[in-house]
Amino acid sequence: MLLLFLVLTFRAHAQNAPSEKPKVTRILFLLDASGSMMAPWEGQPRWTVAKRMLSKMVDSLNAYPNLELGLRVYGHQFPNSEKNCQDSRLEVPFAPRNAKAIKDKLTTLKAQGNTPITYSLEQSANDFPTDKSSRNVLLLITDGLESCGADPCKSSLALQRKHIFLKPFIIGIGAEKDFGRQLECLGQYYNAAEVKTFRTVMDDVIAQTLSKTTVSVNLTDADGRSVESNVNMTFVNNVTEQPEYNYVHYRDAQGKPDVLDIDALQSYDLVINTVPPVRQANLAIKPGKANVLTFKTPQGTLWLQNPQLTPNPYGTVQAVVRDPQRNTVGSFPCGTKQKLLAGNYEVELLTLPRITRRVTVKQGQELAVTYAAPGTLNITTDLKGYGSIYRLNDDESQTWIYNLPDGGSSKLNLPMQPGAYRLVFRTGTSKGSKFTDVRNFSIRSGQTTSVAIFGK
Repeated sequence: MLLLFLVLTFRAHAQNAPSEKPKVTRILFLLDASGSMMAPWEGQPRWTVAKRMLSKMVDSLNAYPNLELGLRVYGHQFPNSEKNCQDSRLEVPFAPRNAKAIKDKLTTLKAQGNTPITYSLEQSANDFPTDKSSRNVLLLITDGLESCGADPCKSSLALQRKHIFLKPFIIGIGAEKDFGRQLECLGQYYNAAEVKTFRTVMDDVIAQTLSKTTVSVNLTDADGRSVESNVNMTFVNNVTEQPEYNYVHYRDAQGKPDVLDIDALQSYDLVINTVPPVRQANLAIKPGKANVLTFKTPQGTLWLQNPQLTPNPYGTVQAVVRDPQRNTVGSFPCGTKQKLLAGNYEVELLTLPRITRRVTVKQGQELAVTYAAPGTLNITTDLKGYGSIYRLNDDESQTWIYNLPDGGSSKLNLPMQPGAYRLVFRTGTSKGSKFTDVRNFSIRSGQTTSVAIFGK
């Protein structure tokens, strides 16, 4: 069973704009030369087929510009009986147009040893030059699983998160399904049962590596009309969980979104940073194609209005917006307009007492939310003690809304919403609950209500 394993390294923070100088792509072939590679496959040793296919591949790549190739081999220096788990060596360093050097080296190698896949992956990370602008691709050709007790999936994921390797392609030739399942943790698995299928899949992987891929993102309203734009979008690498590309969506005069160059050898989640955001996991990007992705992001506007009162005793009132599941969408100051995805929301205005409104934001429409102009409560007496303020409800019940500073002075100027209230207070020197003072009062917009407290 012959396998092809493709992983990619990429710089930690991708640049949106193309560089003036084309990026160098480096492909490192990591070849299994363990003893099991001498087993027959369609009448020939696997080793013979692998070397022949690899020779043809490097020949076909030799003329590509901005491409460098290298060769690392494992399992070829010590016999299998020694169980050497560090038998791995860079045989041909990176260089442009070095197909002949790789083919010549292949004629001198002998398959005989162990299968230290994890160790070889970790060592191969050091083979690439320290050029952060390059695209580093690794192709592992092997006929078996790790034989040194290590975990290649765990190591591969750790290296991916360090931007050494990215999500691999795995191609199993003549592999049974169970064998393939053990390697799915490394990336996307392909099963090529015949030699000719193996060559076809190898060519396809190389095409994906070297061909240009573009993505256009269509943002539509609820009816599928392409009207939304000017929204931040983030392509997040869903292996490393790091942002690879950040864009502000653009649509031209004809209503068409622009074309973005995206590296297809990575897998992405797309976060469309509307409020709340829309996230699409595992984008279906076809390598080497002009991809058009469409997402519904209908938006309306929530206008958080201040009342006509200058100056406003509250200062700036914040509004907390929550979705139907009561997850907080955001907090916004009154006096501003905020775009939201069309839908139902709960808006909580942080007045005293707080005001909660349930609203529906509609596509392309503006919805105003405001609150009554506040008045002011003025507690004139300077007594130290303990107290609270309650709102009086229509059914004669009361609802707590505010605690006076515990044990501190009762003297206070407090902006409040219009309505009926109750002050309950006991001085710190009172010798019993029975000395609690209860005063009802009303607040009117733009007016000050004075309340005096008497000690007992």
